[in-house]
Amino acid sequence: MMLQSVAWAQGAGGAADSAPGLLSLIPFLLIFIVFYFLLIVPQQRRQKKQREMLEALKKGDKIITSSGIWGAITNLDKDTVTIQIADNTKVRMQRDHIASIRASNES
Repeated sequence: MMLQSVAWAQGAGGAADSAPGLLSLIPFLLIFIVFYFLLIVPQQRRQKKQREMLEALKKGDKIITSSGIWGAITNLDKDTVTIQIADNTKVRMQRDHIASIRASNES
């Protein structure tokens, strides 16, 4: 008889039974929000900054490619860039592979 009363007491809930289902979703929502602000938003900002840098390229800019090659832009097309990496050496590559613009005081 003791076991029946304990089981009956645990089973009686009524409207309160729906709340634990919603409360169990709160940790997942909080984790998603944290991931969004720590991972997704900074990545979107970096992509926007990189896109703006690529659109602002002009002839004569000194750049560094994503593979580490240093050079100066000699010609720009819509999707490609010609880079002079030595006195008589020019390389044509995709615009997307430019990592950064060098400061004018760097050699």
